[in-house]
Amino acid sequence: MPIRYTLRQIEYFVAVGETGSITAASHLLNVSSPSISASVSQLEEELGVMLFVRHHAQGLTPTPAGHAMLDHAKGVLQQASGLADLAASLSGSIRGPLSIGCLSTFAQVVLPGLRRSFTDQYSEVRISQIEANQSELFILLRQAKIDVALTYDLDLPRDLSFHPMVTLPPLVALSETHPLADQHSVAIEDLADYPMVLLDLPHSADYFLSFFTRAGLHVNIAERTQDMAVMRGLVANGFGYSIVNIRPLHDLAPDGKPMRFLPLTGNHRPMKLGLLSIASSARIQLHDAFLTHANDWISTHVPQLLNSR
Repeated sequence: MPIRYTLRQIEYFVAVGETGSITAASHLLNVSSPSISASVSQLEEELGVMLFVRHHAQGLTPTPAGHAMLDHAKGVLQQASGLADLAASLSGSIRGPLSIGCLSTFAQVVLPGLRRSFTDQYSEVRISQIEANQSELFILLRQAKIDVALTYDLDLPRDLSFHPMVTLPPLVALSETHPLADQHSVAIEDLADYPMVLLDLPHSADYFLSFFTRAGLHVNIAERTQDMAVMRGLVANGFGYSIVNIRPLHDLAPDGKPMRFLPLTGNHRPMKLGLLSIASSARIQLHDAFLTHANDWISTHVPQLLNSR
């Protein structure tokens, strides 16, 4: 049976189904209301089924058949978009959807500027982002809900592939009035007697606490938080020190109180920031372009990541 409906009609049908009115779909697609109305009516005629119940001045409601057709129609549009993206990949152009995961502790420093830089160069790439902790990023990659993840080389599973970009030694975060704040650096032994504000995220917390375990020291955890900004606020207000691998753009807590960030001396493993992906997945041109761009951008535009101040 020949197909007599068009992708444009399917697109208009989906827009009306999701917005509930011809007018709203018109604003969404920037297409005139009569064009959308005519297309939906033509689609109903071609398919031989009523897709919507029209309510005077109250919009449209999908019929049972319309509900069933709507899910299939969305799938048709997704497949059509995927076909265009595949053609672009085969032709050598950089375009299509890219879903990026990012570790929440440094997403605010890295992701917005990196996204803007990449899409300025590759305007046909459609980026979405998710901020998550390390364990959540592993799951999102395995479920194919993200294509790549910007994160640390921390407890990486064998089924994931990591490309390192920058190395980040540990730093001690202190309030300006902390007894250790005027030192040039801090040893792990110096911290044992003071209260700690632990950034209590999966994998990260074990990494920070391992510094004390290897030295045979007890750590005095006074506060725990999973939020980087809250941790900085607690530290700046004198609730304890913390250990981090990335410093904010300004040495101020969110409430404006000053902080100090000092190198942690000793033989402590630094973390590496890089791009994580599924090891067995085929690398496509878009992913390679993002990897190259991210590597250059992070090294050039975020010197704070290198603890250079």
